[in-house]
Amino acid sequence: MNPIHKITRQSLLQLVPRTRKARIVSAGAVFLSMCAFGAIGVAPIAPDPADMPVTSIEQSLELPNLADQIAALQQNEQQFIHEERIRPGDSLGSLFNRLGVDDADAQKFVRADKTARRLLSLKTGKRVQAETDENGLLLSMRATFTDGKGGDARLVTVERKGDGFVATEAPAKLERRVEMRSREIQTSLYSATDSNVDGGSMPDSVVGQLIEMFSTNIDFRSDLRRGDRFSVVYETFWLDGEQVNTGRILAGEFINRGVSYQAVWYEDPLTKQGGYYSLDGKSLKKAFLKSPLEFSRISSGFSMRVHPISGKWKAHKGVDYAATTGTPIRAAADGVVDFAGNSGGYGNQVVLKHWSNYSTAYAHMSRFAPGLRKGSKVSQGQVIGYVGSTGWSTGPHLHYEFRVGGQAQDPNKFKSLAQQPLSQAELARFRMAAAEMNHRFSLMAPSGNAMAAR
Repeated sequence: MNPIHKITRQSLLQLVPRTRKARIVSAGAVFLSMCAFGAIGVAPIAPDPADMPVTSIEQSLELPNLADQIAALQQNEQQFIHEERIRPGDSLGSLFNRLGVDDADAQKFVRADKTARRLLSLKTGKRVQAETDENGLLLSMRATFTDGKGGDARLVTVERKGDGFVATEAPAKLERRVEMRSREIQTSLYSATDSNVDGGSMPDSVVGQLIEMFSTNIDFRSDLRRGDRFSVVYETFWLDGEQVNTGRILAGEFINRGVSYQAVWYEDPLTKQGGYYSLDGKSLKKAFLKSPLEFSRISSGFSMRVHPISGKWKAHKGVDYAATTGTPIRAAADGVVDFAGNSGGYGNQVVLKHWSNYSTAYAHMSRFAPGLRKGSKVSQGQVIGYVGSTGWSTGPHLHYEFRVGGQAQDPNKFKSLAQQPLSQAELARFRMAAAEMNHRFSLMAPSGNAMAAR
């Protein structure tokens, strides 16, 4: 056989792909190969850095005059900021010494001015900041107080103005944070809340709220068991990196004997009235208080009796609570004032209209709460007046009536009445908030724990 093969037209045709798809792929490959060889041919060749010219530049720089800088600094007044915490037995003089304040006029002003004098009542551990000049003269001083009405934080500031000082008090601009804590009970509830297992103990105010939230389902004196767990999501308020106040519990979960009780705070954006609800939107608060007086005794119940003035046998359509004159009277439920004034035999009386067809009446008051008038909105537990003996009364007491459709009923039959349910729109908004809190509970729960929820 001849080792030299001649390329004939027939053999070239055999190299051409037979299918259309194969021919397109082959043509593309040939085109890309030609482009690659062309790029190599036209690509410029970078010059060798060793062949490039080097230029040296020399320039004299004038150094700054240090003596002038020192003189300029000495001409400017230096200001210093000091921070200290109140110690047991501190006086204003000892505090000023630690703050670097050497200013007799400032001490005199703090002791004399009504607002500035609040600095003398700071509790142990509270922080105080002072700004002084290089001679120790006080330029400004400030501290935060949280013992005002409602626990609101107030910022007291003393500032130098010319040759004197000015003291001001204003609401502190606080940073709101949301904290989550989870604990397991080993010995007692309070030992668990005081534990630092996650970096911090829980404030006593949060513990009190937790007990109040779940007291209708859990008897905290006898029902707690070792291994019970609870989780809380609550507000804290901070100023300059220091916690100055604790707010409301936003959500809580308590697992008692394997059963999980959950509650979420919800506040209606229109009425601004809020309360705690279970995850399915049912209110945990009872619709009506057991008694409109905190401490009292029932002197006459809802029954037939001999009227103390007329001497006739007739129905007593309310409950009388014996109490001293001036005892605060609380609204039994959220509502609107339907009547506030003198009503003959009832004396000074307040009638509150609640949801649905429920209403309550409070009679024989000595006086009404300030600002109470027809159309005013009241919340459950709000003081609406004070016990007296006006009208047909033989002594100071509160006559309380519970009415359904305008007719007096025995209030003991409605003690377990649930609060007004959420509307469909409110329920939709609530479910969004509840879903977020439920997710937080999942993050804090131990893995593998499946509990029945109530």
